[in-house]
Parts: sequence; C-alpha cells; structure tokens
Amino acid sequence: MASIQWPYEQLKTAFSVSTFHQYLFLFLLVIVVLKLTRRPKIKPSFNLPPSPRKLPIIGNLHQLSKLPYHSLRTLSQKHGSLMLLQLGQTRALVVSSPDAVREIMKTHDITFSNRPKTTAAKTLLYGCNDIGFASYGESWKHKRKICVLELLSPKRVQSLSLIREEEVAELINKIREASLSDASSSVNLSELLIETTNNIICKCALGKKYSTEDCHSRIKELAKRAMIQLGVVTVGDRFPFLGWVDFLTGQIQEFKATFGALDALFDQVIAEHKKMQRVSDLCSTEKDFVDILIMPDSELTKDGIKSILLDMFVAGSETTASALEWAMAELMKNPMKLKKAQDEVRKFVGNKSKVEENDINQMDYMKCVIKETLRLHPPAPLLAPRETASSVKLGGYDIPAKTLVYVNAWAIQRDPEFWERPEEFIPERHDNSRVHFNGQDLQFITFGFGRRACPGMTFGLASVEYILANLLYWFNWKLPATHTSGQDIDMSETYGLVTYKKEALHLKPIPFFL
Repeated sequence: MASIQWPYEQLKTAFSVSTFHQYLFLFLLVIVVLKLTRRPKIKPSFNLPPSPRKLPIIGNLHQLSKLPYHSLRTLSQKHGSLMLLQLGQTRALVVSSPDAVREIMKTHDITFSNRPKTTAAKTLLYGCNDIGFASYGESWKHKRKICVLELLSPKRVQSLSLIREEEVAELINKIREASLSDASSSVNLSELLIETTNNIICKCALGKKYSTEDCHSRIKELAKRAMIQLGVVTVGDRFPFLGWVDFLTGQIQEFKATFGALDALFDQVIAEHKKMQRVSDLCSTEKDFVDILIMPDSELTKDGIKSILLDMFVAGSETTASALEWAMAELMKNPMKLKKAQDEVRKFVGNKSKVEENDINQMDYMKCVIKETLRLHPPAPLLAPRETASSVKLGGYDIPAKTLVYVNAWAIQRDPEFWERPEEFIPERHDNSRVHFNGQDLQFITFGFGRRACPGMTFGLASVEYILANLLYWFNWKLPATHTSGQDIDMSETYGLVTYKKEALHLKPIPFFL
C-alpha cells in the first residue's frame, strides 16, 4: 500500500548514517536557520488566514498525524475553514468548506490551477510533463483535451467494455475456484481487486495484442512502485536547503531507478506500437491508449506520451480498487443494505449467464451505494494539491503567490452543515438526490472541481459499477471465522497517494447458483 513519508522519517535516517554526517547535518542546519531568519517577511498589511501556533523551523509539521486529513479537520474546526500552515519552509492553505471551494471555482479557478512540483513528480514524470502534476498552461490544456476527447470520452469508455468483461470474468472465476476448493476459507478481496483493476488499465492502455505478458507484468509492478513514490514528501520538498538529505537517505536514487526502468519499458512499448501501426490499419475501436497518443496529429513529445501513460496507470487502477474495497467493507458492516443491493442486482440481471453493462443503468440503489462510499471514503481525501499562481483575495483573506493549497474533501464530505448523520453509511440519502460528485455540487468533490477536476471519472465509474455488480450477483458474502459481526471489520485507513483500508479485506464467498 502507498504511504506518505513525511520529512521526519528521512531526517531520522540521515541521523543514523554516521557520526560524521550527524555533525555535518547540524552544521548545515545552523546555516539554514540563519538563512531563514533573514528571509523576506510577508507584508504586514496582508490579512492572512488564521494559523495554529507553530514551532521554529518546522512550523506546523508536528501537528500533522499519519492521517493528515483527520488532523487538518480538527485544526480547521478550531481555526476556521480557511487556515494557513507553515510546513517547514512551505506555506500551505487548507480549505475545508464548500463555500470557500465555490469561491475558488467561480472566481479564482485559474489562479488556483497550478500544481506544486515535488521532487518525486519532477523525477518520475519527466519534469512534471504530464496532466496530473503539470502547471496550468497551453501545453497542459492540449494534453487534457486529448485525454478528455480521445482516451477517456464516454464513447471510448464504452468501446473498452469487452476488456472489463474479460477481466471481471477472470476475477469471478478465481473467487469461485477458491470457494469450491475450500468452502471454509476466505479470500483476500483487496488483493484480487487491485490485480483486476491493474489488468484492466494495463490492457486499455497498452493493448493485449502488442505487448507480451511479461512486459505487462513489469509495467504493473513499476507503476505500483511509482504510485507509492509519488506519495513521498521528501525533506527537500519541505526544506529546500536540506535537499542533500534525500541523496544521503537514498530517496533520490530510488526515484531515479524507478524512472529509468519505466522509461525503458515505455520506450519498448511505444516502438512496438509504431511497428504494428505500420503493418496494420486499426479501426478506432481497436486502438488502445498508446495507439492514440502516438498518432501524428497528437503533437505530443515522446516524454509527454510516457508521462501521460504513467498518469493513467497511477490514477486509473488504485483509485478504483480503493473505492471497491471500501464499498464491500461498508456493505459487510450493514447486512440489510448488502441484501438490498444484491436483490436489486439479481432482479435486473435475471437468469442471464453474465452481467451486462446495460443492466447497470437500472441499478439505482447500487449506484447510491457507490456514491455513499465515495462520500465517506474519497480515494484522495486531500485531492491533488494545488499552488497559487499569484497573490489572491479569498474569503476576505490575502493568499500569497506560490502558496500550497490542500482542499480537504474528506472533511467537506462529512460536514454536518450539509450532510445529515455525516459519519454514517446511508446510501438511501442519495435516492432522488440532486447532489452529485461531478464537480458542480461543492459539498461532494471526490473527483475534484474546476479546471483540475479528474478527467477519468467516467472511466473509473464504469469499472467500479461493473465489478461491484458482478461481486454482488455471483456470490453471497460471509465474514471470516475470526469475525462475529460486521462491526469487527477494521475500518482504519492507511494514507498515501490513495487511501486504502489498513487491513486487507478478507471475506468468504459462497457461489450463487441460478
């Protein structure tokens, strides 16, 4: 699982290297302190948002827990929905209310559309030459247009239905075989979901007829490693003068090793696709993502193509698996809701030999289950961080340029002002509700909002809905022998680029026979 590595961990590692390095570290730290004390201050006339009390040097870093969206909500409840933090040398604005998000989107969206360039993103994504981490501008708009219109459009998503069907059928067969071989054992559903969603994005992106299975496997493994590393906050990210610590701990070397391996594999895949394009004339429905990206009219550089492919792997599989894992966990904790969802799925599928995607359009309650899961457990609880392009006035406060911006979607989607009994899993709240997660209803921003909203919403939802419908249709689910009730399920989280259950979800499948 991915986990954010805060600078403390790297600093501790640096201290343990040798006595010489300890003294060197302390010497350079004194220099840093002197530089910081001479750093230009913000104009006293600025009306800055309120801030918690901070410590010298580290600022508010010590107030962030392993689940920062939890601790940020607690701090915001005391200091306000617009709150300024000092994270090392980085100034960060924390946004925790729909009203503030609305003002950003309606009035200042362009100003808030930049991304901070972390060490990991610069190393792994060709200098932030992708869609997720690139700064707002003409190059970014061109790449996003290709993704929205060509890679992730509703028509393209529909054309990939056969891949989803094949991979989900394989998932169901694996679960069925495991249940028949040992009726008393449970399966690691979390692991199976990650494998399936990885397979789907791999075949959609690379195409199963071009690359070997070995190449698929290696790219999935490296993409997983890149996903974990993209969640790392290095010492240099928070203390630029201490960037050398990241070399000392080996963090930079790890980034470069992952980048080098991925870069070589993507070169191989692109060359293979170009060779196949020269000898075949593919119709549009047979094109995978690489085929589309290497078309001459795409005007993308080779590095731009590779960075977009990595975006697809990182964002396209882990978020989907996370949503499915939380949905199944919540349903197991609520047996009546599980039965209601299964009854609906089986009603509309009937006696057919497989679940068809057209059936899903009628499954209103199952879609409510998915919406409620995404409300309670957004895969990216702080969304992707933003950075202000210039100074701006927000909520009556002055926000300086180059301020890091965290939007706490997790806190907003549990705000009692907008949600009744917000901590409870209640799919029925979405029945006939006009509140949706499409970026317009700002109390529900799982997929972001404005120009930097996630372009892969349609693609991700198609996989979540189809996989969940199959899990509910083909099996009755029981808790493992170690659990007496659904309340025994550990719902604690692990935070990273994507938030998962801390403990993998193990369930006992009982095949449902027609």
